[in-house]
Amino acid sequence: MKSYLMIGVIASILMIGCSSSKESSKIENQVKNKQNSSADDFKKKAMEHFINGSIAEARGDYASAILEFQDALSLDPNAAVFYSLGKNYYNLNKLSLSIQNARKAVELNPYEKEYYLLLSSVYSSAKQFDSALVTLEKAIQLDTTDVEMYYKLARLYEGSKPLKAIETYEKITSIIGPDWNVLVHVAELYEKLGNLDAAVSSIEKLISLDPANVGLQKILIDFYQKANNFDKALSTVDDILELTPDDLEARERKAQILIMQNKWDLAAEEYNYILMQKDVPLDIKIRIGASYFNRSLKDSSLTNVTKEFFQTIDKDTTDWQVKMFLGAIAINEKQDSAAIEYFRVVIDLARWNSDAWVRLGGLYFDNRKYEEAVKVMDEAILLFPDDFSINLILGLSLSQLDKHFDAKPYLKKAVELNPNDMTSLSSYAFALSQLKENELAVTYLKQALKIRPDDVNLLGTLGMVYDAMQKWSECDSVYERALELDSQNALVNNNYAYSLSERGERLEEALNMVQIAVAADSLNTSYLDTIGWVYFKLGDYKKAKDYLEKAIEIGGESAVMLDHLGDIIFKLGEI
Repeated sequence: MKSYLMIGVIASILMIGCSSSKESSKIENQVKNKQNSSADDFKKKAMEHFINGSIAEARGDYASAILEFQDALSLDPNAAVFYSLGKNYYNLNKLSLSIQNARKAVELNPYEKEYYLLLSSVYSSAKQFDSALVTLEKAIQLDTTDVEMYYKLARLYEGSKPLKAIETYEKITSIIGPDWNVLVHVAELYEKLGNLDAAVSSIEKLISLDPANVGLQKILIDFYQKANNFDKALSTVDDILELTPDDLEARERKAQILIMQNKWDLAAEEYNYILMQKDVPLDIKIRIGASYFNRSLKDSSLTNVTKEFFQTIDKDTTDWQVKMFLGAIAINEKQDSAAIEYFRVVIDLARWNSDAWVRLGGLYFDNRKYEEAVKVMDEAILLFPDDFSINLILGLSLSQLDKHFDAKPYLKKAVELNPNDMTSLSSYAFALSQLKENELAVTYLKQALKIRPDDVNLLGTLGMVYDAMQKWSECDSVYERALELDSQNALVNNNYAYSLSERGERLEEALNMVQIAVAADSLNTSYLDTIGWVYFKLGDYKKAKDYLEKAIEIGGESAVMLDHLGDIIFKLGEI
């Protein structure tokens, strides 16, 4: 009975258990269904937010797009949403947030190249070029045929790794064949690396793709010029002119190449052709003539060519610039009456233009044609008495002609107009020293040295003034400071040596100094006079006489050198 009873109880329990198990399974399935339904709802809502974000992005409303994508992310975090967030933050230039989201997109889905491209672009904008390169290299591993990605990678390499850039461009060529843009970039990179031959080779490949392209041929001419391959440059430009003889740009290029070969006469033939054309702008014609005028100041054989240029231009214009150059040429030819006529025309036509006078006067001064500069600036100063440059050029030119008294008012005016200009300060001080107004000269030199305390030329001039004032301590101090800055400065060594020799002090040191000066310029009569005078003070009258006679032979007679030579000959007993 007990055993049956137990079996019955167990059976009841088993039945209850089975019933309970069935009920539990049913509940679990209901929960799962609710969970799946809830997840589907989340994804559906997330998709709605994603779509709304995409619409806002398309409208350019990036801030609203970001809010929608953030809502989508809270319901369904996935790589695509992170990518979209990164892209819209990038559009708003919020680079750190863009990087965070783009990196998360790559982390969740490392097989989508668009994610890498976005991340690389953001890194580039943030100037994190190494990170941009690494990211783009990973993207290319996903698609080794994407030419656009290779272009981007090559561009990134260009800044820091030009050889890698060239290698990448060559990879593009291997995929798509020779390409105009690629070969131009390669040529530029080779030029940057100083490999002009390789640059030329790239352009030649381009021409093989498009042999009739004149623009490309002109680029090739430029590269030939840079590589000093003038024969090929001329051959290429001649090919252009054979087909299009009226290509004035090509003719000017040919003239420039001939000038680089110092063939100014042949270049003039090309320029003459250009000047004869009616449609050529006047400023281009004047520019051509001006280049020859500048050259003619150093090479007088080109004076006639230059004159013919401006006479040709003058036939078709009354422009004052042409008259001004013709007047300058007349001065060079010592035809003063003709020059005066031309400059009177210039004054009538362009009384307002001081720059032209400054350029012309400065050109004469730079070429050491001081008398011509004075003539031009004398005309200009009447028109522009308060022009800084005109006063300065006129004063400097007069000083170079040792007309310091005449120079003084113009240099003073230049200093008043521009009190911080080093050239006017030092030049005015020098003129004052030559006029024995030494205290005033010191004042202006010190003013200049406040602006440029380590200027050796200023220090040298100040030393010379102190020497004239017989302030030996100040003189020596300034000269020694100058030689600390430039121990080989010929002028300072000469002037200091002369000062010591006049005093009869430290003569061996003086000899060493003036030997440095003579070694730097063995034909300088002042240096030869100084070394002769130092030898005189040392008692070596034979050497002293040799140097003084050489100085007079080179530079002609001067009172000081004749006086020195007389003292030397007297000591030699040649009464």
